[in-house]
Amino acid sequence: MNFFDSTLSTISDFIWGYPMIVLLVGTHILLTIRLKFPQRKILTAIKLSLAKDKDGDGDVSQFGALATALAATIGTGNIIGVGTAIALGGPGAVLWCWLTGVLGIATKYGEGLLAVKYRRTSKKGYKIGGPMYALEYGLHAKWAGVLFALFTALAAFGIGSTVQANAISTLARDVMGIDMWISGVVVTLLVGLVLIGGIKSISRVCTALVPFMAALYVIGCLVLLCLNYQYVIPAIELICLSAFDPHALGGGVAGGGIMVAAHYGIARGLFSNESGLGSAPLVAAAAKTKNPVRQALVSASGTFWDTVVICAITGIVIVSSILCYADVSSLHTSSLGHLFNHILETKLSGIDGGSLTKLAFSKIPAIGEPLLMFGLFTFAFSTILGWSLYAQRAVEYLFGPKGVKAYTWVFLLAVLLGSSISLNTVWTMADIFNALMAIPNLMALILLSNVIVKETDKYLWSGHLDEEEV
Repeated sequence: MNFFDSTLSTISDFIWGYPMIVLLVGTHILLTIRLKFPQRKILTAIKLSLAKDKDGDGDVSQFGALATALAATIGTGNIIGVGTAIALGGPGAVLWCWLTGVLGIATKYGEGLLAVKYRRTSKKGYKIGGPMYALEYGLHAKWAGVLFALFTALAAFGIGSTVQANAISTLARDVMGIDMWISGVVVTLLVGLVLIGGIKSISRVCTALVPFMAALYVIGCLVLLCLNYQYVIPAIELICLSAFDPHALGGGVAGGGIMVAAHYGIARGLFSNESGLGSAPLVAAAAKTKNPVRQALVSASGTFWDTVVICAITGIVIVSSILCYADVSSLHTSSLGHLFNHILETKLSGIDGGSLTKLAFSKIPAIGEPLLMFGLFTFAFSTILGWSLYAQRAVEYLFGPKGVKAYTWVFLLAVLLGSSISLNTVWTMADIFNALMAIPNLMALILLSNVIVKETDKYLWSGHLDEEEV
């Protein structure tokens, strides 16, 4: 197992090297500039997400599509993923994660636009779309669409099932003393019950669950920021300085420097908001919308909530809690980095991302750990539901409707088995499949950027956002 873990880590480090970081961030920047900074329309995007396109063509509401996408993205990446990035990449990883989210708004916008632009109607009458359809019908590169669908189906066993189930069972064991396999059985049964109803059942559950769970988690984080008030500003300073300090140390044995912070920050940022991954368009294609740009804006708002808000708050909470844990009487910006790493290397030696988050929430008297447990369960459970839908759409593209049922059973088995797999192995596998998914999707975004620009100019910048697509 040690050899297997080491091999996976080597593969992950290779895939997530300079080329992947440049490709991902470069796409974010390219679309941000070419689309004239769509981030400035985030308030319009939020407003649209709460409205209904009664005359729009699709299967679920725009908010339903957004909630399902958020269900898949607001998961352990927000809770454990940010803690893991800090433990391995140092506090600077938080800023890189946040920047990935800000720039990723443009990429998520482009993904949503292409999903609606190139969607099709299935034999059973519902809307299907996503990067594989953009690749096939927009670029006439079906082989790339097949690769994306294949990587999506495989990625669902990492980011969409085993990672989430493992996070739930680990915390249930640590906080409540419940055997991991019992948690696995319960979660698997609950997921199976929801999946029976298909996309509309998944959308209904996510629409009810996501706003409540996100609000409750953010309130908990705000309480922690109030408790850590004297360490919040120093934590923000440390995060910003460490992100661009070539001599900054990373946590654990990860080493140090800008690339270490960028590696883990960007990787966890992608894991969290999935901008560039190509997963959210799989459900965005089913939204009832008048034109592609309206749903593109709604999709983009998901990255704002997920990373720009929730991940940022989580990162500041964890870093400020670690500084608070040191119980120092005075803080000087120049020595914060050394203090932070001294704490990780001595008092918190060997601690993982999940434990860092647990340490932070334990400061809330009585309800801190139960609140974290509830947040993690709901986040991870909703992520499993969202990713099950993504995987089904990918398998349907590859094998038709008949392959979906068989895959669903295998997916549920992965949820069950994931409850007791090594967490490090699971996270590493998730990073690898995320990158493999992202490559063909980013290719579609770059090569079809002219289409995205044309549609954006037609509906958004020309003031025709309320017009129906002809």
